[in-house]
Amino acid sequence: MAALMEQHGRSRVTRLLRGHLQALREQIQVSPLSREALAQAVQGDALVVAVEQAMQAEEGRRLSRVFNLTGTVLHTNLGRAVLPEVAVNAVVQAMSSPVDLEFDVASGRRGDRDARVRSLVCELTGAESATVVNNNAAAVLLLLNTLANRREVVVSRGELVEIGGSFRIPDVMRNAGAKLVEVGTTNRTHPADYTNAMGPRTALLMQVHPSNYTITGFTAKVGTAALAALAHERNVPLAVDLGSGSLCDLRAWGLPHEPTVQEALAAGADLVAFSGDKLLGGPQAGILVGRADLIARINRNPLKRALRMDKMGLAALEAVLALYREPELLTQRLPTARVLSRGVDTIWEQAERLQEPMQQAFAPEYRVDVARLDSQVGSGAQSEARLPSAGFRIQSAMAKRSGLNRLAKRLRQLPRPVVGCVADDALWLDLRCLDPEDEAAFLAQLPGLSA
Repeated sequence: MAALMEQHGRSRVTRLLRGHLQALREQIQVSPLSREALAQAVQGDALVVAVEQAMQAEEGRRLSRVFNLTGTVLHTNLGRAVLPEVAVNAVVQAMSSPVDLEFDVASGRRGDRDARVRSLVCELTGAESATVVNNNAAAVLLLLNTLANRREVVVSRGELVEIGGSFRIPDVMRNAGAKLVEVGTTNRTHPADYTNAMGPRTALLMQVHPSNYTITGFTAKVGTAALAALAHERNVPLAVDLGSGSLCDLRAWGLPHEPTVQEALAAGADLVAFSGDKLLGGPQAGILVGRADLIARINRNPLKRALRMDKMGLAALEAVLALYREPELLTQRLPTARVLSRGVDTIWEQAERLQEPMQQAFAPEYRVDVARLDSQVGSGAQSEARLPSAGFRIQSAMAKRSGLNRLAKRLRQLPRPVVGCVADDALWLDLRCLDPEDEAAFLAQLPGLSA
């Protein structure tokens, strides 16, 4: 064990060795071993191997890179947006040396950790002021707790969204101390519904962009400009939760139009909340923009400190926001924009290029065909948008779904797991998110499927 202790320390080796011996004791109680088998299990070399395997198992539980071939670009379970190199470098710098996070170098006094991001956000959106917290749910929570604690918030019934993990807007409101007042119906809400619901206890009107679902047919809703006018007539603010809010027109990327932060502010919203790690393409963050007096009140709330971003997140967010100063170059510099805007012809060519080595790796048990696919944005954004894509349809020669599930599991057990989707008697691998620079690494580990 000396070499292991020198490399990993005596404490860790001892802990893992004791754990292995205890597991042997429990195994013997259930199913006694022969004297020879027991002697072999506790001889030196076997114990060394057991400790090494335990170490590998522990290290395997760390966050690890995967190949996202699910067809969902902003996959919540896979970390959502991939950061650009400039953001990664900014995070490394913030991690590896002291930085002027809350220090004003010019004056030598304490500074404001949000200052750099605030100036960038205001420049890009035209807002009077801004503040940031660790995610958009936190931004909405902080907004409501500051402006509507023990008071009423009027929201259309058709906008009471639930996001991933059964996380619901009404629950956020209740925990923020606000009383929800629902108006209208699921499919139709009119100006009079808001007017009739407003009273002396009304703290604000709230509009929630239902980005993760669509109501069609016999519908009606009050636009942001009209809702702002109603709010201002009663001298209450209008807050808009854009969720996956965008800072640019997504039609340039081949997507349907998505309401932008700038549009909400121009329409009269007093506060707008949106995410940093969805369509923005940055790190997890919740960004609040709007009237300077309201942002100042929010920043004085003690919850702000509990919900604030750390230096790594702020460094990454600042770097990503800076890219938006040159929007014409976003598809070259921002991974989210680059992946969402990839043309189907380019992805099809990639699939044809990889088909032969894929077939060699999967033969003879499976057949690999190039197929037309539809990618989706993900993370609750653009729920109906479908991006023409291409990839592989992998079918079992035995035509059994159990074989496809086993193959999907084997792909997930590769050194860099490959995550696809089993549906309609096939395993589907969408190549939209496979960077051409990663093709060699992707193919190099496929022989491990037969191991």
